[in-house]
Amino acid sequence: MALVEETSVKVALETEASPDVPEGKTDYPFTASNSIYTAILSRNEAVKDAKRLKNFLELRDKYVHKKVLFEDPLFPPNDSSLWYSSKFPIEFEWKRPTEICDNPQFIIDGASRTDICQGELGDCWLLAAIACLTLNDKLLYRVIPSDQSFTENYAGIFHFQFWRYGEWVDVVVDDRIPTSNNQLVFTKSFRKNEFWSALLEKAYAKLHGSYEALKGGNTLEAMEDFTGGVTEFFEMSEAPKELYKIMKKALERGSLMGCSIDVSQHPTTLYLCSDGLSILSLSQALLPSHCETETANGLVRGHAYSITALEEVTKDTKIRLVQMRNPWGMVLWKGPWNAKSKEWSTISSSDKARLKKKTVETSETWISFEDFKKNFTKLEICNLTPDTLLDDRSHSWTVAVNEGRWVRGSSAGGCRNFPDTFWTNPQYRMRLYEEDDDPDDPEHVACTVMVALMQKGRRKDRSKGAKLYTIGFSIYEMIGSQQHLQKDFFLYNASKAKCKSYINLREVSERFCLPPGEYVIIPSTFDPHEEGDGGREGAKANKEIEQDDIEVQKEKKEKPKPQQPDEESGEHKMFRAIYQQIAGEDMQICANELKVVMKRVLEKRECCHDPSFLMPEPSSSLVPTMSTDGTGKLNLQEFKHLWSKIKAWQLIFKKYDKDKSSTISSFEMRNAVNDAGFRLNNQLYDIITMRYADEHLNIDFDSFICCFVRLEGMFRTFHAFDKNGDGTIKLNVLEVKRSRHVHTKRNSVH
Repeated sequence: MALVEETSVKVALETEASPDVPEGKTDYPFTASNSIYTAILSRNEAVKDAKRLKNFLELRDKYVHKKVLFEDPLFPPNDSSLWYSSKFPIEFEWKRPTEICDNPQFIIDGASRTDICQGELGDCWLLAAIACLTLNDKLLYRVIPSDQSFTENYAGIFHFQFWRYGEWVDVVVDDRIPTSNNQLVFTKSFRKNEFWSALLEKAYAKLHGSYEALKGGNTLEAMEDFTGGVTEFFEMSEAPKELYKIMKKALERGSLMGCSIDVSQHPTTLYLCSDGLSILSLSQALLPSHCETETANGLVRGHAYSITALEEVTKDTKIRLVQMRNPWGMVLWKGPWNAKSKEWSTISSSDKARLKKKTVETSETWISFEDFKKNFTKLEICNLTPDTLLDDRSHSWTVAVNEGRWVRGSSAGGCRNFPDTFWTNPQYRMRLYEEDDDPDDPEHVACTVMVALMQKGRRKDRSKGAKLYTIGFSIYEMIGSQQHLQKDFFLYNASKAKCKSYINLREVSERFCLPPGEYVIIPSTFDPHEEGDGGREGAKANKEIEQDDIEVQKEKKEKPKPQQPDEESGEHKMFRAIYQQIAGEDMQICANELKVVMKRVLEKRECCHDPSFLMPEPSSSLVPTMSTDGTGKLNLQEFKHLWSKIKAWQLIFKKYDKDKSSTISSFEMRNAVNDAGFRLNNQLYDIITMRYADEHLNIDFDSFICCFVRLEGMFRTFHAFDKNGDGTIKLNVLEVKRSRHVHTKRNSVH
């Protein structure tokens, strides 16, 4: 069975005002309408934080009491924690800071961007995000708990916290760090005895499985893991006119911001799919360090920079400036406004002193906003609230997460280019009721929604060959239906909104203004058959987000009419004659006898001519399922009932076996199951595909019948406990055990 990667669909909805926090309610989401995004700092309730802290403190105190230094068994000091593809051409020695220098310190004079210098690992994207993080103390010390040191209660153990798919996780590491010649090989501080940045990098590497897993990436990914914020990026070629205003407001609100230059002059590959979406393949998304190349003006393609400040100076006219930081610890910009340029002599002494005060290290440089737009190709912003940076007002937001997955052959249907399978993708319901309150435009009738699609765990699974899929989503208007929308709906209805492009990033996000109504969000990979899990977050009092029904839907309350006995006297006599001949004196048929009966009967009828059905496995499953008296054998009535079922299932199979290959597509299995009267959730459709489809995503007649037999058994077991016929059962402990026993006995599966 193939591994399944998780995805997440997040929907943030704008509300009118910040709600008041109920008294005594500590986990109320999004309570602040300004400054810090409340969910980032307190989404995990105090109880969860206390539990995590207790685990760390208990572990630390245990080793302090033993006077033994902690050694992390989950991230050992060997090659498995370093690389998964090829060995680094350096002999490593893992050392603790106490072995590297005298008087090691965790943080000296506060954590700042001067403490971050890139080493031999191509993770500039991570270090650019860390540098931005140091500009906001509240966020910084949420990620890096500051009450850690190499003196008080030192036991060689440290911990860091990251936002992972909807909650903060605590990562514990020991302080053994890779060195060569007694020097740190990877991230380091310019102070030789400061180690918070090196240990933070180690914790992030552990989170993803190895140091190599951090090689190449997108700054937005790390920014989000440090904050849980809302990520957006701008292509400079399509940047809005108000970009400088957007950037300035982002810094004022504590947003993290970075920029980069794509590797080549034509860095993106652009395609179009049938509904007009573009498909971008960003070279920056999984960029190896050897792709970094320097431009004529000293900037580096394929390299990530932090944006740390914006200022305006007067030189005849006002000049807008952008301050950048290079994670390498050096400045390479050779254009105007670099440290040695003549432009500095043309501005006032007060402007010069003000800018010099903001330039705290040699790895920072100023560049004019016009040169910034000309030289960089991408701007990345991680906002602490979903509020638009073009709006001066602050709003209250609520966020809801819907978890789902794409399963090859079942729910990985690809984009609209593939109409036969697109409809099988996960579907998420969204209801919008309350319009935005826009005093500038009273006629404005729309609801602001932000949707983000994230594919989970791809970086951690790089060692298994995982790469980022090209992903995107579409939004369709729909009314009333709570069922999974079928193929015809998408053939005859255009999408109401969609992301701008399919792209190979961990997360794709987009902001929309939609009229009040009911919608369905369809996330997909660009190509079908690509497995992954995903989602992200939203809903307020009268703006609901609904996920597909995750319960097995009961059949109609009206029980189906029992099938009438076959009235063909010839066939009826044939059944009885064969049955009496095979059943013997006990007038009951066991599994082996059933195999003989089936062969004799099927030889006399037109069927799917698949000899595999005559193998022992199906008949051994059929008998226990259809036996009602617990004997494991079939009487004549049970045998006729079984035969009626098989005839009906055979017709369904023929309906979808259009090419007469004695197989049907795993995607068609969803409709076949519905035709047979079984109503299942998406998770069960995925399980059926993984259990019964072959490597070509086809299901043969043998597997088809086995699947239906087992579904029949599950529903029979359920109905046996459904005394009132209302589709709901209530079981005590003994009945749960009994139901599991019955289900296992009848179907040979759990």
